[in-house]
Amino acid sequence: MFATRMQSFRNRMQEAGIDVALITDDDNVYYLTGYYDYLHMEFGRPTILVVDRSGESLLITPTIDLNTALSAAHVDRISAWNDGMGEEWRSELPKAVKGAMLVGIEPDHMPPLVRAYLDTLVPVENLVSATPILAKMRMIKSTQELQLARHAGQVASAMMDAGRDAIADGVPEFEVAIATSQAGTRKAAELLTAHYDDTDMSPNTHFLQIMASGDTITKTHHRASTRIMKRGEPVFLCFCGMTNFHRFKLGFDRTFWIGEIADKQQEHIYEVAVASQAAALAELRPGVTAESVHAAYAEVIQGAGFEYPFRCGRATGYSFLEKPQLVTGDTTMLQPGMVFAVDGSVSVDTFRAQVGDSFIVTEDGWEAITDHPKSLDDVIL
Repeated sequence: MFATRMQSFRNRMQEAGIDVALITDDDNVYYLTGYYDYLHMEFGRPTILVVDRSGESLLITPTIDLNTALSAAHVDRISAWNDGMGEEWRSELPKAVKGAMLVGIEPDHMPPLVRAYLDTLVPVENLVSATPILAKMRMIKSTQELQLARHAGQVASAMMDAGRDAIADGVPEFEVAIATSQAGTRKAAELLTAHYDDTDMSPNTHFLQIMASGDTITKTHHRASTRIMKRGEPVFLCFCGMTNFHRFKLGFDRTFWIGEIADKQQEHIYEVAVASQAAALAELRPGVTAESVHAAYAEVIQGAGFEYPFRCGRATGYSFLEKPQLVTGDTTMLQPGMVFAVDGSVSVDTFRAQVGDSFIVTEDGWEAITDHPKSLDDVIL
């Protein structure tokens, strides 16, 4: 799989006239080589994948992670560097780019430290972005990646079920977060054991639980706190950061109420949110533009008298945000094999309702890969 991706990338480099590419985005390093869980720039340690279109692939990584690289990285050569020794990560770069007429980089994902050094080696006119090449490669998922997506959906659904069951009058939010994390980890461990050979891949869920209840419901990315939930309150659960199975990401969220809906105005707002997602899904299929899906969703929301909404959705995969996005201005034509998180959402001053699921675009429509009821009767707990 990784060898095929690397060769495809080299072919596209050839077509673009790129002699050497320097890959520094963590997700793209994994996509091309299978290398992950190394120290990142937060610790001041660059990892750089060097791809020569007709030569070797070279992974430059800290010595502290060398054993992980030797185990996981599908590359021709590894160059390990140590803090304070010689030129550190810089030592291989001069000869890697020497004589290259065009060097591909990831401008938005290259650490400033690395870019500043590269600017001393390569004239700016010889630099070009390799990001569009990799973004296009990653848009259509392989059979193996679609299996990951479906398994990620099972992990997300296990977390949602556990979160729903933990929500109750008198319960603090963090208890819900504990329940979702345990359920997601156990489901991921079950799937990893049954279907995958990488024994180093962790089943543990990632990220802090996004949830909000009561008067915090309008804080879109609020994290679970010590707040005590009460009967009649709305509760929002989002797993867009936690659904990260075998490094494959999805979006998934729901709005619930405890026992009853104390503020009856919230019923209509929620129903519009559900209808807006349904309108988007009626449009989601091959041969339509990404922005047309957003337009269908936005029309329902604005037609009900609410403000123009944020994007309807985004492609996901090995990154939380991939290309294309379901938003005004993105004219990408949808194709089978794309994976999207698709939302329905309405926000007002004192309340917001959101439902979101993930889908695979199929030959004649879509396949849902997350599943949880969303009718009003089903979300009043």
